[in-house]
Amino acid sequence: MRQLMLGNQAFARGLYEAGCCVASSYPGTPSTEVTEEAAKYDEIYCEWAPNEKVAMEVAFGASLAGKRSFCGMKHVGLNVAADPLYTCSYTGVNAGMVICVADDAGMHSSQNEQDSRHHAIAAKVPMLEPSDSAEAYHFVKRAFELSEEFDTPVIVKMCTRVSHSQSIVDTGERVMPEPKKYEKNIAKYVMMPGNAIRRHPVVEERTRKLIAFAEDCEFNRVEMGDTAVGIITSSTCYEYVKEVFGDKASVLKLGMINPLPEKLILDFVAKVDKLIIVEELDPIIENHCRQLGLEVSGKDLFPLEGEISQNMVAEKLGVALNETKKLDENLPARPPVMCAGCPHRGLFYTLSKNKCTVLGDIGCYTLGAVAPLSAMEMTLCMGASVSSIHGFNKALGEESEGKTVAVIGDSTFMHSGMTGLANIAYNQSNSTVIILDNSITGMTGHQQNPTTGYNIKGDPAGKIDLESLCRAMGFERVVVVDPYDLEECDRVLKEELAAKEPSVIISRRPCALLKYVKHKKPLLVDKDKCVGCKSCMRLGCPAISIKGGKAAIDVTLCVGCGVCQQLCKFDALQSQEVE
Repeated sequence: MRQLMLGNQAFARGLYEAGCCVASSYPGTPSTEVTEEAAKYDEIYCEWAPNEKVAMEVAFGASLAGKRSFCGMKHVGLNVAADPLYTCSYTGVNAGMVICVADDAGMHSSQNEQDSRHHAIAAKVPMLEPSDSAEAYHFVKRAFELSEEFDTPVIVKMCTRVSHSQSIVDTGERVMPEPKKYEKNIAKYVMMPGNAIRRHPVVEERTRKLIAFAEDCEFNRVEMGDTAVGIITSSTCYEYVKEVFGDKASVLKLGMINPLPEKLILDFVAKVDKLIIVEELDPIIENHCRQLGLEVSGKDLFPLEGEISQNMVAEKLGVALNETKKLDENLPARPPVMCAGCPHRGLFYTLSKNKCTVLGDIGCYTLGAVAPLSAMEMTLCMGASVSSIHGFNKALGEESEGKTVAVIGDSTFMHSGMTGLANIAYNQSNSTVIILDNSITGMTGHQQNPTTGYNIKGDPAGKIDLESLCRAMGFERVVVVDPYDLEECDRVLKEELAAKEPSVIISRRPCALLKYVKHKKPLLVDKDKCVGCKSCMRLGCPAISIKGGKAAIDVTLCVGCGVCQQLCKFDALQSQEVE
């Protein structure tokens, strides 16, 4: 059936039709929807794992048991999963195992824009790279076959534009392969040095076979046109090249990005006068061509940073740009802010008011770093806030202990915060860690996590009690606060920072966007009482503005949380009567 599908949706359809049985992932934009869509198929067991390392190990276990498996993540998630990835390259698989990694050139929702092709090369694992939804669907199905044929996990590399764009896909039916029996094989699956050293030559031989496969596989194709210029490209850059040149330019489109072919490239280059590489981020294809002794242009024309576009391809390659219209007026900037009623706002206001040094983490609460709150001074990677505060306080001692905190979300804490917290308890730094428990994984679109009590399908699941967990890890001081109560937040923060021992504050209030959260009526402004002091503006709430020198409340945004009321000394912000 022909369907218009998102790239991630098409990927999930490919999983279904290929007979995938087990899928384990951690949500990460732009990869999240692959697993969410896969969960709609009852034939696939799907789960959110605490982190990407666990997800990949789950997928490996399912493959070992003889069932086709999958795990998905964004590019920085592959860093977390690198440990099992590099070793399961040595072990190989039993049933097919496919890994989705979604890169984010342009950093639309990421802390860096690393190129995941490096992981595939270093781990010596094959990588396919679709350029649209139809290829995502097809490549996934073939990836399982390659995984079993070559005894290796296979990475399918997506990116923001492929994941979140739509194109036509011709779908089919689910086909279950013959089950693969698990057989005990210590030499293959137990990677202690004596066995691993014998598996490395197997990996190198597999790479040689994959290079030979890449020479004439269906993923790589030559589209000959004018021979004055030959372009080698992949992924979305292929689409941009085709939009600019149509069928006029000669193009080698690479869908298998690791290992790269050799003879195919040399044969293509022999037919053209000049060779140009169009690829986003690092010069992987370009460097490969240089190693083959070819003269090539690439990063001398295109940047190492950010996304490439149709207009950039046209400009850099000397093609006339289509005329465009520009708006005469400058549109106002709309910087990202926490939502109206966000439970993190009151907590960050308290931290800012107390001039705390705040070591932050990955989540929507990272917006605590922006004005007017400006209450976060470091964000590195998942879980780094907890580990970093320990090092920070060990380095500075009493100079920092009474004014420094770490903040981390509930999902991020389950992902990578627990080991850092164990380190604080074990090595005893006088550190205060604040867990921002909004009862969901907010940043990626409201996915469940081990603290919510529900699984990926919304069914009841095991629930980790954060207070009990922290106490079990050795913390005597564990206190829960309501971030809407500024007085309570201020009191507890001062008490825990003054204590001469490790402590945990749990700031608990559900995300304001959760469907089950019932809001109060929007606040009203008593214009007679408002003096225009702008105290309410210190919160950075998008529901509050100044009009005509007075506070104004956007009733379409306000959820009646009452945090701003606690800052108004003139009682100008009024609650409405509850009917």
